[in-house]
Amino acid sequence: MSDWEGWNTRVRLRRRKARSYPPRLNRLPARSLLPNMLTTFALCAGLTSIRFALENKFELAVAAILIAALFDGIDGRVARMIKGTSRFGAELDSLSDFLSFGVAPVVVLYLWTLSDISGFGWIAVLSHAVCCALRLARFNVAIDDPDKPAWTSGFFTGVPSPAGAALVLLPIIASFSLGPMPFHSPYLVAGVAVLVAFLMVSRIPTFSFKKIRIHRDWVLPTLVFVGIGTALALSYPWQVLGLLIVIYAVTIPFGPIAWRREQAKAAERAAQAQGEDEKPQAL
Repeated sequence: MSDWEGWNTRVRLRRRKARSYPPRLNRLPARSLLPNMLTTFALCAGLTSIRFALENKFELAVAAILIAALFDGIDGRVARMIKGTSRFGAELDSLSDFLSFGVAPVVVLYLWTLSDISGFGWIAVLSHAVCCALRLARFNVAIDDPDKPAWTSGFFTGVPSPAGAALVLLPIIASFSLGPMPFHSPYLVAGVAVLVAFLMVSRIPTFSFKKIRIHRDWVLPTLVFVGIGTALALSYPWQVLGLLIVIYAVTIPFGPIAWRREQAKAAERAAQAQGEDEKPQAL
């Protein structure tokens, strides 16, 4: 028997042996695809906002970006809940965030008013999109940092991209409820876009609101407040949305203060732990 025939015989034997065992599971449960499906929905909603803007349906364009933000807010939580997190999902989420919150909002604003100052307006668009991409790249790199203290999970470095999209859309949202003037001014909108771009790539600590806990005594009042807020949002959607964005903007200056306070607490705990380790052990 030649070497070639012997090799073919061994291959046939291995294949026959493999067929004698039960087939391996090569199908993924549908629930593991749910987070990526939600991210895809967010991507589609963000891009659809550009179509609405091209048709001069600016309220629908802003609503589509808000829907994208809603899906973006729950896809990660769903992934952690069903233990379906993956590197693929994280990369897809970043691409979706860039298109939905880095490109779509400023394109909508360009079609709304920034085109009136063509060159400077387009510079504002590019600044927001580029800074959003840089912010997402920095965030992805920071995820892999093993030495990151646990208390830092309560903060973002800079304004996150969904919040940046909300801030940059504040003029058009305000115009829906308060009228076009002065919010339709292209210079005002361009200034807001450049400012938000700076906030996204800055090192300013901002609250992530991931660690919010509600005391048992405040559960019922919170539910009442949510019910009233929902009723107001359904009756006056743009006014309530604009107010929430303004409230978030007001919290930005308090982020560094809270960061330094938590940093001091962490240093104090580390000093106490080191002091206890250095105490002489009793014989």
